[in-house]
Amino acid sequence: MNLPIRNYRTTDLPKLYEICLRTGDSGKDATHIYKDPMLLGSFYAAPYAVLHPELTFILAENDVPIGYIIGTDNSEKFFTRSEEIWFPELRKKYPMPDVNDTSADARIIRLIHKGHVPKPELLSYPAHLHIDILPEGQGKGMGKKLIETFSNKLREMNVPALHLEVGKRNVNAIMFYEKTGFHKIIEYEYSIAYGIILLN
Repeated sequence: MNLPIRNYRTTDLPKLYEICLRTGDSGKDATHIYKDPMLLGSFYAAPYAVLHPELTFILAENDVPIGYIIGTDNSEKFFTRSEEIWFPELRKKYPMPDVNDTSADARIIRLIHKGHVPKPELLSYPAHLHIDILPEGQGKGMGKKLIETFSNKLREMNVPALHLEVGKRNVNAIMFYEKTGFHKIIEYEYSIAYGIILLN
């Protein structure tokens, strides 16, 4: 069964927050983990849609988003723009938590205050992506089609290579990326960075 992939609309933004949360526990529903349902999407989803709507593609069922692929063609520039445009207001909304606060919410708030930090070992793969699909959209081959859609757009923009990071606990995602043609760039303590060359 093929589901349509369409361009992002600004009215989709609330659904991006929801999908991010409902896939936020290594691909499983994280609704029970976070007190603030907006937190996860505020760091991992919304800034991409706001700063890169042209690189935000929606997997829809009856025109309602049930998945997305988001990202940037230039990680360094995206990180700089996030610091200028996205994070300042969020940091006012979410003050730095107490050092003894070990909650999931506190962990994301600390990430918001830290911001995105470029990793030198990934800079030769300038683009990066995040992909999340709700259970009702899984198992239909649509993840591969979302990556093809995103990659083709990057090729049009003459972007040479793409990377992503995946948590080591997310075994299904690791298998999916390896089957989709990504190769391992580097292994971190809790995650693995994968890459793919787009232009030869």
